[in-house]
Amino acid sequence: MLSPAGRVILVSGANRGIGRAVAERLHREGYDLSLGGRDLPSLRAMTAGWDAARVHLARYDAADWASHRAWLEAAAQRFGRVDGLVNNAGMHSAMTLRAPDEAALDAIWAANCKGPFHLIHCALPHLEACGSGRIVNVASLSGKRVRNDHVAYNMTKHAMVALSHAARRIGWDKGVRATALCPSFVRTDMTATSTALAPGAMSQPADLAELVATLLALPNTASIAELLVNCRLEDMF
Repeated sequence: MLSPAGRVILVSGANRGIGRAVAERLHREGYDLSLGGRDLPSLRAMTAGWDAARVHLARYDAADWASHRAWLEAAAQRFGRVDGLVNNAGMHSAMTLRAPDEAALDAIWAANCKGPFHLIHCALPHLEACGSGRIVNVASLSGKRVRNDHVAYNMTKHAMVALSHAARRIGWDKGVRATALCPSFVRTDMTATSTALAPGAMSQPADLAELVATLLALPNTASIAELLVNCRLEDMF
């Protein structure tokens, strides 16, 4: 297993839900963290009392590609390296084929696909340079099968799984390993109004954080391409 000491991990959308749980777990593990999000005051409040020498905060807006490059450059300048990227920021949409909305489709495509795509592009030289770069894309079981009519969300999560395989392929020879993390329902703000499953039956953000920590620590010789996480029985899995 790779030691967290001295390793620098970037986490997008780190101020709540899965991203927050991941950041909290990685901080306890001893990683250096660069946390990106649009709500910087929330990130500052969340990290108050953390080891300031190991924490860097930056603006990340999925639709603003300039913010991606600025974040990567600032993190690399602060810590001298970048070893891992957790693409967690994203959004949901209940759009269906019978009621399309082009603006809403563009927004979810920017958040769930184009943002992670460009962030990986910016991070790749750093991840390759360290020889054991890690990418974890928080996708969804909705990227592996379709169980509802939320076509926009399902499309973007399928695309994120494809992006994970593309990153895995292009960076493999230089030690980069990418994983599509595909959970079902997770008890976060995104599922707060869902009636499909009782909150207590959902996976918890801390469960996903445990898995992310494991993925980041695995050696190059034990890489996991896709990690499917069930909280209920799935016919396909």
